[in-house]
Amino acid sequence: MQKKLKVVAATVLFASLSACSLLPEQADETKGWSASKLYSEAKEELAGQHYERAIQLFNKLEASYPFGVYAQQAQLEVAYAYYKAQDQAQALAAVERFIKLHPNHPNVDYMYYLRGLINFNDQIGLLNFVYEQDPAERDPKATREAFAAFRALVDKFPESKYTPDAIDRMKYLINAMATYEVYVARYYYRRGAYLAAANRAMDALRDYKDSPAIEEALWIMIRSYDKLGNVALRDDAMRVFKMNFPNSKFFDEGAPKPERKWWKFWG
Repeated sequence: MQKKLKVVAATVLFASLSACSLLPEQADETKGWSASKLYSEAKEELAGQHYERAIQLFNKLEASYPFGVYAQQAQLEVAYAYYKAQDQAQALAAVERFIKLHPNHPNVDYMYYLRGLINFNDQIGLLNFVYEQDPAERDPKATREAFAAFRALVDKFPESKYTPDAIDRMKYLINAMATYEVYVARYYYRRGAYLAAANRAMDALRDYKDSPAIEEALWIMIRSYDKLGNVALRDDAMRVFKMNFPNSKFFDEGAPKPERKWWKFWG
């Protein structure tokens, strides 16, 4: 019986090898293409939103012609292609590699800007925490990293054509981070953790003093100190609140505002 099984197995293996030998080898259509040809084809695929194919061609270009202008441009373009393909990890890796290899490249400012964009788009995930995750357990890391990336661009290349947009995005991100802190402070307040609520609101005041979110942060501090029975701190916070927000809606509501969509703060 074992002998028959061996014969059958050998027959199947031979048939498989024979079938494989009959299949034609896949030809590399890019074989022999010049650097300019590879680049133009990759750019065409990128323009047509065929990002995976564009990435393949840019990588092929760099591998085949590692030196010269086309290779550098391919490294830059492939970072953008990964970004458009929503492959954040590969996009960031490509950006960091380009900055390390070509710190003085005339377009390196775009790489700093792209690094910010990659993280900026990822922070959209923060919208989900309102519905899916306890806000006290969520750390808006991507938001802070996007801000840091845009800050690096503004500091290193103040005259860059990308700097004005980066500044606008930084303003948005400051408010996003401030509102996140207030959201968490509100979360603690509603669960009776008044000291944690006051401390988190204080963080928002200290770190994001120019954000509209500080109005609610101050109000949460007032309510939290009141619950803690700390009359002195409550009255001091109220004095500052009345001075800065004399017509605040919180006076009518008598308590921290209900859930608000922080991403609509900027209108």
